[in-house]
Order: sequence, then C-alpha cells, then structure tokens
Amino acid sequence: MPDEAAAALAEQLLQITSQPASEFPYDPLYGDAYNSRERELERRLGAGAGWLHTSRTRREAGRIAFRLAVRDRLLDLHEAVSGFAEVLSGRASEQAETVWADNTYLQPAQPSTFGHYLGGFGEECVRHLTRLENAFALIDRSPAGAGGVGGTRLALDRDILAERLGFAVPAAHTRDAMWAIDEFIEVAFAALCAVITADRLAEDLEIFTSPGFGYVGLDASLCRASVLMPQKRNPYALAVIRASANTMVGMLTGLVATARTPSARTDNWLNTYGQVAQILDTANRVVELASEVVRTLQIDEEALTLAAGTKFTGAADLAEELVLRNGVDYRSAYRIVGRAVACAIDEDRATMSELDVENAAELILRRRLGIDATILRDALDPSHIVATRTVVGGSAPGQVKDHACALLERVRNASGWRDDRREHIASVEEEIVDAAVGLTRIRAGHGGNAQQ
Repeated sequence: MPDEAAAALAEQLLQITSQPASEFPYDPLYGDAYNSRERELERRLGAGAGWLHTSRTRREAGRIAFRLAVRDRLLDLHEAVSGFAEVLSGRASEQAETVWADNTYLQPAQPSTFGHYLGGFGEECVRHLTRLENAFALIDRSPAGAGGVGGTRLALDRDILAERLGFAVPAAHTRDAMWAIDEFIEVAFAALCAVITADRLAEDLEIFTSPGFGYVGLDASLCRASVLMPQKRNPYALAVIRASANTMVGMLTGLVATARTPSARTDNWLNTYGQVAQILDTANRVVELASEVVRTLQIDEEALTLAAGTKFTGAADLAEELVLRNGVDYRSAYRIVGRAVACAIDEDRATMSELDVENAAELILRRRLGIDATILRDALDPSHIVATRTVVGGSAPGQVKDHACALLERVRNASGWRDDRREHIASVEEEIVDAAVGLTRIRAGHGGNAQQ
C-alpha cells in the first residue's frame, strides 16, 4: 500500500471511530453498515479508499470485530460470576453454624448447615469461571489474513496481525475461522451454565420464601407489591432470573439448530452475531441480580434451626450408630429405625424413644439392643449430627469456613487472570491507535513507514 494512501485511510478511520455511530451517515441504500462505511470512505478519499480491501473480505472484518466484542463480554461475565462466587462465599461463612434440614425433593433429609447449602452454589461458580476462561481461549484466535478462505498471496503476516490485534494466536485454519460457529456455541453454553446456577438458587429461594417454609426473605428492593392485595409482596427478582434462564435455553437451542448448515454458508452466522452478544449481556445482568439477591438475603436462623430437628431428620444417623455400636448391618439398622419412626408417627409423637427402637429391634432381629439414652439423644440432635460432618467439603462449621476461604482464593486467582487479559487488550488497542496516528503524520511531512 502506498504511504500516502495508508496515511489517508488511517486519518479517516480515526475520525470515524471517534464519532458516535448515530452521527455517521449510514444509508440503507447500500444494504448494510459495512457498505455504508466503505462508500463514505470513497466519498472522502476517492480511489484511495480502494486499498482498504486489499486481500481482505468484509467477512474477515466482521469475524475479527465479533471476536473482539465477545472477548470483552466474556470478561464482563467472568467478573460478574466472580462477584457472585465472592458473595456466596461470604454468606456461606456467615451461616456456617446455622443448622437446617437439607431438603431433597422438598422433603426434610438430614441436618446440615445453611452455609454448606450456599457454598455448593459457590463451588458451581468457580467451575463457571474455568469454563469462561476456556471459552475466552477459544475466541482469542485471530481470523486476520484469511483472504477469501484459503489465505492470501500478499505479504500479510498472520502472526503479526494476531499480535497487533491482541489475539493470543492466529486461527489454525483460515476456512474454519471464517465459517465455523462451534466456538461461539461453547461461549453461549458457558454463559448459560452460569445462569442456570443462579436459576437453581432462585428456584429454591422462591420456595423458601413462601409461608410454608419461611426460611428466608428477599430485600424489599427485589420484590414487587401486589396492586390489589396490600399484604402481598412477591419475590419478583427470582421470577426475572428464572424467566431469563428459560429464554437463554431457547436462544442456545436456536444457535445449535442454525449450526446445521453447509460448511460455507451464512445460515449459521445470521443469528450468531446478535444472539451470542445478547446471551452474554443477559447472563451478566442475571448473575449480577443473583448476587444482589444473596447479598441482601434475610435468613431466619431460628426457623431454619427449628425445622432441622423435626420430621425425624436424624434417622439415618441413628441407623449408622446401630452399625457402629451394635454391629448391626446397615439394612437391618435401616429397618429398625424405620419401624421406630413409623411407631412414633402412629402415636402422633415428634420423636422416637428408646422403647420404639428396642421394640423394632426385637421384631427385626429377634433380640433387644440395649440402646443407651445418651446415644439416642446425640444421634437425633441436629447440632451434634452436623458437628460430625468433618470430611473434606462436609457441612461441619469448620469445613464450611475452610471451603469459603478456598472459594475466595480461587476467585482471587481468576480475577488476576481477568485483569491481565484486560490490561493486555487495553495496551494493544492503545498501540494500534498510536500506530494509526503515526501514519497520519506522513501527510504532515513527518515521515513514517506505511508497511507497519
């Protein structure tokens, strides 16, 4: 490219990028925004604008721009997920000693801690950080220099182009870089996984905020009052999270469906540009909303602890005590405790007695066990049960706090990775703009090399 043409193009491109898009003279007569920009450059520069397309297609410019935009959005979502994990870690540590009855199928299962419950969602979040980092690596590959599809005969160094655009490497195959969208499906999937974690928590919290449970309450800023019923306050933020997750499932399904196309057609790209960006933006807002839900969540510790000791939640622990102290095989122990529970329920009692267990053992084993009252009491005490859950990742308070600290450490590492990526991108953008400005000095007689 002649020096004068390069300098003139650089000057005009800098002017265009410095003005708001709404002020640019786009004309639908030319079909799309790219053609309008090319026509405007031609109006300003005449034939000199024709150098812009030297061995480059419009498709290449679009693919490059899209990857740059997706990288930025991935980093934004990565930051939002980091914040979500950090909030979950803090609340988990705060609630590490709050005993509750963990629920499966909405049925009281075994005593646990509410901090352990929240920490599980934090663990999901740090996995999402890894998924987003992997997705970023897939996108961080430069399509520049692909030519039509097979490369170009001109002296365009793809390694240098990738470096100057801030990509980690050139895409390994030029045709693949132009036409495949599987990497963007991966991006959308990583974003959806993060939203599904927020959704699963929202699904639970909507139940837990109901009068039937009364475990937690949402901050008033996240609720919407009924215009008819003055006593009613609906947990509206949770509905927003759930509806957004459903919408994103549909959008990802659409991307996968449109991926089924011949290998060099635009069918699979028609919606990819808009929908991947929309998925990432939606995911970012949903995760930030979920973070605010957890940060401001009002937890009724008394209600949680009260429920932990009801509905025979210590039954499995009592069965294990029979295995440990009486040498009973677990299936027999299970049947003994199950029979004792049934007897208490039949008599409308909220707990088992030593007699219930002994009568059940005599029925199942044809002998009595000599159950110690202290053992029975400890086996049915929610706080005592929780204190025994000291395995790695268990629900004992100490384990919950250790896990919360580990989550924070993983978030810190992920934040360092993100900061490095952002710093690199900003630095490269500054360098390439500075290089363009340097080219414009040629026109002012200060010299320069257009081949840079």
